[in-house]
Amino acid sequence: MPARNFAVVFTLFLLNLGGISSAAEAKSSSRSSGPLNVVFILADDLGWSDTTLYGTTKFYRTPNLERLAARGVTFNRAYANSPLCSPTRASILTGQTPARHGSTAPQHHTGEVRLKASVGPGAPAGNKAIETQSVTRLDTQLPTLGKLIHTAGYKTGHFGKWHLGPEPYSPIQQGFDVDVPHHPGPGPAGSFVAPWKFANFNANYPGEHLEDRMAEEATSWMKSVADEPFFMNYWQFSVHAPFDAKASLIERYRGLVDPNDPQRSPTYAAMVHSFDDAIGTLLDAIDNAGIADQTVIILTSDNGGNMYNEVDGTTPTSNSPLRGGKASMFEGGIRVPCVVVWPGLTTAGTRSDEIIQTSDFYPTLLNQLGIAIPDDHPVDGTDITAALQGGKLDREAIFTFFPHSPPVPDWLPPSMSVHQGDYKLIRQFYQGENGQHDYLLFNLAEDIGETNNLAEQMPEKVKQLDTLIDQHIAETNAVIPVPNPQFDPTKYRPEQIGVGKIRNESAAPKPRKLGKPVAGWQAGGTNKVQQADKALVIRSTGNDPYIIAHHPGTFTGGPFTIRLKMKSDSSGYGQVFYNQPFSAEQSIQFEVDHDGQWHEYALKVPVETINALRLDPTRETGTIEVQSIRVENARSDILRSWDFAKD
Repeated sequence: MPARNFAVVFTLFLLNLGGISSAAEAKSSSRSSGPLNVVFILADDLGWSDTTLYGTTKFYRTPNLERLAARGVTFNRAYANSPLCSPTRASILTGQTPARHGSTAPQHHTGEVRLKASVGPGAPAGNKAIETQSVTRLDTQLPTLGKLIHTAGYKTGHFGKWHLGPEPYSPIQQGFDVDVPHHPGPGPAGSFVAPWKFANFNANYPGEHLEDRMAEEATSWMKSVADEPFFMNYWQFSVHAPFDAKASLIERYRGLVDPNDPQRSPTYAAMVHSFDDAIGTLLDAIDNAGIADQTVIILTSDNGGNMYNEVDGTTPTSNSPLRGGKASMFEGGIRVPCVVVWPGLTTAGTRSDEIIQTSDFYPTLLNQLGIAIPDDHPVDGTDITAALQGGKLDREAIFTFFPHSPPVPDWLPPSMSVHQGDYKLIRQFYQGENGQHDYLLFNLAEDIGETNNLAEQMPEKVKQLDTLIDQHIAETNAVIPVPNPQFDPTKYRPEQIGVGKIRNESAAPKPRKLGKPVAGWQAGGTNKVQQADKALVIRSTGNDPYIIAHHPGTFTGGPFTIRLKMKSDSSGYGQVFYNQPFSAEQSIQFEVDHDGQWHEYALKVPVETINALRLDPTRETGTIEVQSIRVENARSDILRSWDFAKD
């Protein structure tokens, strides 16, 4: 019987795929004779410890994910291809690692179209390496899963986050018949709770939750194509910023907070809850349609849990016992939850310790569906059918290529890692003596928290694993970092590597010379500020640009809300400092939509007095336009307003 006649809902529930219903929990004795359905569910930023699958949380609730796990196999060592979202998403759709396809950073919503990776133009004098420049669009010439499966006769639909490029690089150009809400940005537009700010996607009622609506849209489409084979990308927006949720759920989890538990954000717990509810909605629809035995479901996440933003006075989550989180090369940034339900292949309620990576789903799905992979398309992923059946994989290693160093806790310089068996080696490009690389070697079976670097004790193991890295670089023709010819040893700060540039730093960078006031604000860092017709324009050359309010006055009677309206084509998080002396403890970090569109941000400042204001709108190069900045008190009275469109 051809594999195409197998039903597969490939619910790459990127992290929390709440299983189907109890009716489908037993292993299917044989594959269905009906046409194959595929549902690929992907979670956004859901960490390995954010679900109840691995015994790492007492705070979060994921019963629907447990439903899913009861029907298939749970992978204990599943890895995203990158610690950031867009590169992993490109790997899912192409079967290639970021080293080969060139998408290494989530810049796919920015205005610049770059289809080939390249070495960056330079680096600060304190950096030993020059980072690479990421691809910014998923090339439409690539034979993506959507295209190949659509060509094989399937109905195809994409629901949720994309972040691989706007038109003409949207899901519609990558093989999908429908794309809802057809949003190119890095996260939800404005909020999870209506009103939203999508271009052409409105709420059905006030206060509607985005995941409730997306589950409704996905299941409605599934019903509309029930008589034909279908492939569904169900890529949730959860649990990415902005951090908001149903008020009733926040209050429920507020009463369950243990202040001694590193997972203690009731808002984030409520977001996980709604994520899991959406999984339940999808599973119920599959069961009610009678297609559970024709459905392959795969759940995973695009990267680890977020440890660098702040919500409810703490980090969004904790990835403990793993080290690091999103945007980090440590396990917390790349090890993710994964469940696969595949009728005829998986056994209900089982677990696997095999190492798998998200790029593996490309060859596995296509091979099982009987769809040929083009001969001229090199694939880095491995067919994991043997692991799905409870066996061992014949693979040498997996690789993670991350030639960037975003300033998050547990950050590292531009790096590449290899996993082989119990060992993990991280190569830090050109961080050693005399232009050599530096290395971190861990035995994850004995040291899952990556606290004991074995590199000096085991030089032969380092050499053996580093040779594999060299081989993968050569095989993929990767564009790797290069030594920085402008490196100045006096500005090098090796003591900061791995310990966190943000949260573990007691103070913000020392102020540099400020520019002359422009519309009440002064430029600091590497940027220029000027007054335009309708905005304050900040042109950044990178390296932590910021603007400081010139004599803003002192505000009392907090807490306060700082409201910003701005647009940006840069990248990285934003940060507002609200009291002198400026320090990380007196600041609010926030996710910035760098899509070149106007966005409003409301930042809650939980203090009684504000005596200064500093805005860091980006960490990279680009142009930022600020239309207004306002300070409001708890009664929403405007205490100070800078309306640059009028000034």
